[in-house]
Amino acid sequence: MDEKKFALKMIIDGKEREISYEELALSNNLSQEALVRLLIEKKIFKPDELLGMLEKVKTERYRTPESK
Repeated sequence: MDEKKFALKMIIDGKEREISYEELALSNNLSQEALVRLLIEKKIFKPDELLGMLEKVKTERYRTPESK
């Protein structure tokens, strides 16, 4: 049987709690979404600017050998 792997252990209200990689990924995703929504609501940037930057980062990070 596969043993479940944990990303980290935390003490919450005096009790040890093991946090899985899935829980950590979900928490990170929710935090990023909340931050983006807040920045858009505060008019720090527009949604289309975010999409443009995502595309730019994607092309910078995920280059194929042919695109160099």
